[in-house]
Amino acid sequence: DVQLQASGGGLVQAGGSLTLSCAASGFTFDDYAISWFRQAPGREREEVSCISSSFGITNYADSVKGRFTISSDNVKNTVYLLMNSLKPEDTAVYYCAATLVDRCAYVKYWGQGTLVTVSS
Repeated sequence: DVQLQASGGGLVQAGGSLTLSCAASGFTFDDYAISWFRQAPGREREEVSCISSSFGITNYADSVKGRFTISSDNVKNTVYLLMNSLKPEDTAVYYCAATLVDRCAYVKYWGQGTLVTVSS
């Protein structure tokens, strides 16, 4: 079965850092891009970042650009999201998803989320 296991969430103070992991299995990792989305109460779902190793591209939402870094370990089939300079507005459930390799917004497989809470 396809699995996208997000982990690494927790409670962190504003200005701190946290690294999320998305471990993928059950599909050909290189055939997809991996995206991070987040959902916060009262807010629209937002695509945070996307990485396509095959295309050699990364994308970031303007809200996280310069603070978050996405990377991929293709041996472990795991994508990471390094979150620096965290703000309270970053508080959300973060989901990883497998998307079309050239269209990060087109989700094929959703994973379960991990909660990130940033305190002020």
